[in-house]
Amino acid sequence: MARRPFVAGNWKMHGSSASNQALLAAALADGKRCAGVDVAVCVPFPYLAQAAGALQGSGTGLGAQDVSEHASGAYTGEVSSAMLADLGCTHVIVGHSERRSLHGESDALVARKFVRAMASTLKPILCVGETLAEREAGQTEAVVLRQLQAVVQTTSPERWAHAVLAYEPVWAIGTGRTASAQDAQAVHARLRAALATWGAPADAIRIVYGGSVKPGNAGELFSMPDIDGGLIGGASLVADDFSAICDAAQRTH
Repeated sequence: MARRPFVAGNWKMHGSSASNQALLAAALADGKRCAGVDVAVCVPFPYLAQAAGALQGSGTGLGAQDVSEHASGAYTGEVSSAMLADLGCTHVIVGHSERRSLHGESDALVARKFVRAMASTLKPILCVGETLAEREAGQTEAVVLRQLQAVVQTTSPERWAHAVLAYEPVWAIGTGRTASAQDAQAVHARLRAALATWGAPADAIRIVYGGSVKPGNAGELFSMPDIDGGLIGGASLVADDFSAICDAAQRTH
């Protein structure tokens, strides 16, 4: 089944009101130029309003980097899915490895955040991935399937058509190391097979790769049959690099 590729930039904790203008203009141009690709940027909370204004009506998606498991209430510092949707967000990242490792987010908490995003109009980008130690111990499949199943069992399978799954091997995020296209494809194929076994519309779900994706390796990665685009970190902060990655997604699909 042909799936429309998806490329999202994760700016992490970078940016300023001034520097964002050029990146948002480039992302807007990418969304218009790469007509066959869904393009989005996930910016820090303080810049969501700025990004929403710049991207309004463009078709280029806007994502947040996290969401509260709670709908509302006395949760100082938390941001709800309804607030994000109210600002114009279309997507939200849940379960990024940095949230799991630095903030101790468990599989169960990630699942609750996923459900909360699904309860609004947001499309969750669910991240799964193994550490270097887990990979070297031969535990890659067990880890990513555990992380995925924790979420699948909390929501009806058919709702997964509105989600994006991102395989991000932790050892490749921001390190310059990248899984080979063949290795990444093997994990993506296993994730898709598991989704099908659990009753989700596996052929329709976009599974994207994240982990030191660059213009030089994007084409090879995206040419794999089960890799439907990328969740881009550092390269999304360089307008020309992000544009080249979007072009690679368009060429290979």
